[in-house]
Amino acid sequence: MSSSDAAHGAGAPSGPVLTKARTLGFFERYLTVWVLLCMAAGIGLGALFPGAAEKLNALSIAQVNIPVAVFLFAMMYPIMVQIDFSEVVEAVRSPRPVLLTLVVNWAIKPFTMLFFSWLFMRQIWRPFIAEEMAISYQAGMILLGIAPCTAMVLVWSYLAKGFLGHTLVMVAVNSLSMLVLYAPLGSWLLGASDVSVPFMTLFLTIMFYVGVALVAGYLTRTNLVRTRGIEWYESVFLKHTGKVSMTALLATLVFLFMLQGRVILDQPGVIAMIALPLAIQTLFIFVLGYAAARMLRLTYEDAAPSAMIGASNHFEVAIATASTLFGLGSGAALATVVGVLIEVPLMLLLVQICLKTTHLFPRRGRGNEARTD
Repeated sequence: MSSSDAAHGAGAPSGPVLTKARTLGFFERYLTVWVLLCMAAGIGLGALFPGAAEKLNALSIAQVNIPVAVFLFAMMYPIMVQIDFSEVVEAVRSPRPVLLTLVVNWAIKPFTMLFFSWLFMRQIWRPFIAEEMAISYQAGMILLGIAPCTAMVLVWSYLAKGFLGHTLVMVAVNSLSMLVLYAPLGSWLLGASDVSVPFMTLFLTIMFYVGVALVAGYLTRTNLVRTRGIEWYESVFLKHTGKVSMTALLATLVFLFMLQGRVILDQPGVIAMIALPLAIQTLFIFVLGYAAARMLRLTYEDAAPSAMIGASNHFEVAIATASTLFGLGSGAALATVVGVLIEVPLMLLLVQICLKTTHLFPRRGRGNEARTD
């Protein structure tokens, strides 16, 4: 199925939508490599200039680090400008994929992440990690687990030959639901993990990093599509904003690893100890969502993105929240960064699994009617 089929099939909204299929860009294709390079650069800079990161970290207002706030807004804004919020109305006509996504993302995934983080950080790795650090790592994993993926799932959906029109609906719904659910759920689960975080602190953090970018993205898209047209918006504007997002992400990671360098040098195995439960969580949620999609008899084109949007994480939000709540040098911030490290290779693996299992689902034809092979 081509992207134009997806965007213009029956039941698609009449407003402007993304008409060009997304592929993995240069930065996105090698994101894991860039993260490793940022890790090395950050550790090296931290060793050469031990006081630099601390001085930059001191540039804060109300617990919000100013340089990091700029970087994180630069990461979030390009994600929001890709969302056509008018497509949310499509969910009313075909709600099952969106309902599945919402149930997995908010009623199941946070609690499985709580379980896996507790099992590994507080039980299995207990002899190897100090209790204080184990609690901090667990907090970062929880913040990662309650941040469902948005923009990157467009890439995974395209590569898996999913229905991009419905993927955009799920992206929009996820972005809006995060504004309402992230803070209360995060406050509750962190409290259950012996991490005391005031609800208003978490709420204001998510409103600042998601809400401001969301409004700015909506206004930008609406005005530019109206004045310049959807073709210019996609081919020119979005192309450049994507580069800004990746550059800001890498700059933030260098900064994070400047502060985390000593921990990594002293305990290199901690990266693997964080990565293992995160990988298990990703695979478990994907299998759960994919199996549920088959039980609901969703078409493959809806099932693939529905499962992958639950499996992947919105690591920009998690990094922002962990850095603001616990500090750039905290174990929580490190755990969210490890999430970036494993995200791309795992999701590419899941894309291949989807492509090899298309025969398990009904298929969507050119007119978007379900068919079976």
